Amino acid sequence: MSEINLILVFMITAAIIAVEMEDLLSSIIAVGAVGIGLSIAFLLLKAPDLAMMQLVVEVLSLIILIRATVKKDLPFSASGRWFFNTLSTIIFLVLFLALARFSLNDIPPFGNPAMRVSKIYIEEALAKTGALNIVSAITLNYRVCDLLGEAAILFAALIGVLAITRNVGERR
Repeated sequence: MSEINLILVFMITAAIIAVEMEDLLSSIIAVGAVGIGLSIAFLLLKAPDLAMMQLVVEVLSLIILIRATVKKDLPFSASGRWFFNTLSTIIFLVLFLALARFSLNDIPPFGNPAMRVSKIYIEEALAKTGALNIVSAITLNYRVCDLLGEAAILFAALIGVLAITRNVGERR
């Protein structure tokens, strides 16, 4: 099974878990796992800009949802859970480090383009755009619509965070 299929199975499983959970905080965490899976899927599909935007929006959404949930009620019990918490943390760290090592082995060496289009950008940016800075040439000539969409997403996420985190009854 390919990596993208594995990520899709993970996302579907996390979505089912999110729907079936009775605890609201656990459901929010499962929804966050779906968003992180989508971000990884974007990375696998060679869309790092979408992956970064998805990750930013996902983290902001999780912060908002967890804050709204914790204010309602959060059943918390610290007794008898030390062994489970420690074991699950160690397992998560081992899995994370193993996946990170596996993923970092696939990154091309520094200076070698990962895709064909990036090689074209590097070779033809000066001739086609006239810009001496290749980063500015790519950002402002080839990717300007994409950059505008990303800025709009960030602005909408920021407005959402400000709208939810503001205190309604306070006046200055």
